[in-house]
Amino acid sequence: MSRARDETLVPDGTLDEQIDAWRAYARRARAVDAPDVDELEDHLRDQVADLVRSGLSEREAFLVAVGRLGALDDVSREFAREHSERLWKQLVLWDEPGTGPAGESVRRRSLVRALALAGGAALALKLPTLFGISFGGGSDGTVDESDVMFYLINVSALVLPFLGAYLALDRAMPWRRVLGMLVAPAAVLVAAANLYPYEPTGATAILTAIHLPVALWTLVGVAYVGGDWRSASRRMDFVRFTGEWVVYYALVALGGGVLTGVVVAGFTALGVDVTGFVSSWLVPCGAAGAVVVAAWLVEAKQAVVENVAPVLARVFTPLVTAVVLALLVATLVRWDGADVDRGLLILVDVLLALVLGLLLYVVSAREPAARPGAFDRLQLGLVVAALATDVVMLAAMLTRTAEYGLSPNKVAALGLDAVLLGNLVRAAMLQRDFLRGRVRAAALERWQTTYLPVFGAWAAVVVVTFGPAFGFV
Repeated sequence: MSRARDETLVPDGTLDEQIDAWRAYARRARAVDAPDVDELEDHLRDQVADLVRSGLSEREAFLVAVGRLGALDDVSREFAREHSERLWKQLVLWDEPGTGPAGESVRRRSLVRALALAGGAALALKLPTLFGISFGGGSDGTVDESDVMFYLINVSALVLPFLGAYLALDRAMPWRRVLGMLVAPAAVLVAAANLYPYEPTGATAILTAIHLPVALWTLVGVAYVGGDWRSASRRMDFVRFTGEWVVYYALVALGGGVLTGVVVAGFTALGVDVTGFVSSWLVPCGAAGAVVVAAWLVEAKQAVVENVAPVLARVFTPLVTAVVLALLVATLVRWDGADVDRGLLILVDVLLALVLGLLLYVVSAREPAARPGAFDRLQLGLVVAALATDVVMLAAMLTRTAEYGLSPNKVAALGLDAVLLGNLVRAAMLQRDFLRGRVRAAALERWQTTYLPVFGAWAAVVVVTFGPAFGFV
């Protein structure tokens, strides 16, 4: 471990504060568990004591001792080689060393609660069939457009409340907060989405189907932080949770897909047609229940894939930067004002949202005292490229609006572009100042997490106001 790298691990402070910071960093090496860190700390303190007796200051002794100890990445790899079974034990075993019967009881209750709420989510998804709303179409093979749109709009409203309930119960969130911060706003959003007389395939109905999950996921975030949304660290925890939830949900979905294939193949070989059951019950109910199960896995098994999302973000940042630059250059070369393809505008908005996701997850894995490096310069290039692309797309949308008039889709796209623009401008300024040493990495984190509610608020505005504003077409 280089001296420069050592200095990024700890702030100025007493020896105990420096060692506490080192321990926090060391615990991120998941092959190194708590007893290992204790053993390394004892060795570290002995080294510091010897160096202090030789005439060094405590800080100088600490830095030298850490350097002698070796790079933590190397230490982690060595432990991983010697204890490769730990990953599997963390993944499959119920108990963890030193937790005792009380800890096991808490985890067991959490699992039972998660499974019960997962079952509730699965049943809730099928509940509308009792009222004649078919999930997979009628028995004659026909598909009612209004039924399809109902499920497109309400799939998140049927499932995410169970995820929110699991998180709120897990954090013992007071009922007053639950009612005021979760139930009331969710009820307004769901009521607006269902009581408005949308045309079944109208633009405002489709926009509601797209934006309602975003608004409700913001409320899931409120449940995750136990209502303490003002805490920047808790908001960043929710960002990490979201990334880890996506990873676990994808793993569960892959496993479920393999299981479904085995079921279909097995019964088909026996001459039994189960495709109707699979498409109408097994797949949708399994997908709904997995929403809660994945959250339980995140909470119970964080040590296994805690940093997967940030690692993926670092891998894809150079690739996304290249794609954004290519799209920007191609758009400028082929610029034709109002004739910019609408599909391209939508694609760019999705890409810009991906850029923000990459920024969030890279920031989530950064050491607070880390100094800027080459990757941070690449991030600044990504933000500037995304900002330039957003400005070009915003100009294209304004040109289309002036040429063809307002529409729900145009206003929604303009609003999203404006929201993204506000985020990217400030992010670019902070990234620049960070590279110049004017701000710390924590400022980047605070900005991104502080801006999160803006996306949820804009989604709520679309759900509540766009229908009446555009005549529900």
